[in-house]
Amino acid sequence: MGGKKQKEFKDIPEYHINGQEGEDTTVKVGDCVIMRPDAGELPYIGKVEKLFVAGEGKKQEKIKARWYYRPSEAKGGRRAFHGKAELFLSDHYDEVWAEAIMGKCRVHSFKKYIQMEDLGENDFYCRFEYKAQTGAFVPDKVAVYCLCEMPYNPDDPMVQCEKCRDWYHLKCVNLTKSTVRKLEVFFCDLCQKEPQETVESGDENARS
Repeated sequence: MGGKKQKEFKDIPEYHINGQEGEDTTVKVGDCVIMRPDAGELPYIGKVEKLFVAGEGKKQEKIKARWYYRPSEAKGGRRAFHGKAELFLSDHYDEVWAEAIMGKCRVHSFKKYIQMEDLGENDFYCRFEYKAQTGAFVPDKVAVYCLCEMPYNPDDPMVQCEKCRDWYHLKCVNLTKSTVRKLEVFFCDLCQKEPQETVESGDENARS
């Protein structure tokens, strides 16, 4: 008695997308990709966990994607310290058709991202893993700065106090970028009230 024929799955080393001239169009396991969204939605972003061919008769390429969530897609929504390029690596996986890949992108560690200068629209960063079912984050705590005691947002310029070495948002200490550029050194209000020691001025007293 013949059984039902099972679908065949075969791993493949890479998949080629139609990209612009000079663009890297070879997708491999471990790459991050931009996926075609549903109508009215922002593009999905996923990490390629597996590349394979599936189907009976005409075979089609698929990927197993581990999804990145945008802050607006997570429970609790976007908060003030979430940057425009911030993503959360989730525990949500799907198998989707490879033809939905629109292009490749880069998801950097937070430490690397804030040190980079040649960032483009397809550069993102991730500092949290996200549990889609529970809404939990790993790690569940990060360092906070400034008078407002908020985590660092690379889109929100900060200035460092020359004495205590703490970082402050410009808006929280009533400064502007142009004002900071003219400062030789910056002292927070608390340090200004303490006896000052002679310090050398530095060029890197601002984080933007």
